[in-house]
Amino acid sequence: MDLELILLTFVAVGFVAQLIDGALGGGFGIISSSVLIATGVPPASASAGIHAVKVVTAPISGLSHALAGNVDWRLFWRLAIPGVIGAIAGAYLVVGLPVEMAKLLIQIYLGGLGLVLLLRRHIHHAHHGEPRIVEPLGLAGGFLDSAGGGGWGPIVTPNLIIQGAWPRKVVGTVNMAEFLVAVASSVTFLMTLGWKSFGTAVLGLLIGAVIASPFGALLTRHLPAAILVRLVGLLLLATSLYGFSRILL
Repeated sequence: MDLELILLTFVAVGFVAQLIDGALGGGFGIISSSVLIATGVPPASASAGIHAVKVVTAPISGLSHALAGNVDWRLFWRLAIPGVIGAIAGAYLVVGLPVEMAKLLIQIYLGGLGLVLLLRRHIHHAHHGEPRIVEPLGLAGGFLDSAGGGGWGPIVTPNLIIQGAWPRKVVGTVNMAEFLVAVASSVTFLMTLGWKSFGTAVLGLLIGAVIASPFGALLTRHLPAAILVRLVGLLLLATSLYGFSRILL
């Protein structure tokens, strides 16, 4: 395939993936890693490249959410610190060990969360509470994100929503915390894999994601909470089903 066509293809993938991620609090890593691996990029290199892109896009998206009033700073620090620890551990794991079984379990888990969000009849968005399970969630989200090439948003966002946190604040805060998680993953991958993990596809993802980063926050701010929750559920089901298809076929 022509080099320019490859670049333009991944610019489009990066734009769509980041738009979904910024608006719904997750999806960039799962969408991008699926495309990269499908084109022959090794899983560890795919995860390394995706997290390098997130180092640039996450602060843009996070700042956009902060300016839109979508970030809970207390929740941010509760997520970010354990998320960094988990990301470092996950990066070391994916470099040294096969993670197919872990990916299968992630798909089952994400699909279950999606069904919970879609099938809950009564979600009282007018009365939001402080989520109790945050630090372990950040640790698990960071670990699985690095090990599986994506999953920080899809794992952390719905869990916080199910615990009663305000959906708009959850999406914005998760996007903001993703920056520190991405930095931790990228530095670890750089130390273990070197610069060889980055290429044309990653450059295309970066360009497309940077263009899309400011728009996700605007969508989050104006989407009604009930619709936002349902869209997160649909995103989880879609990514879960796609992940199953890749594993089984």
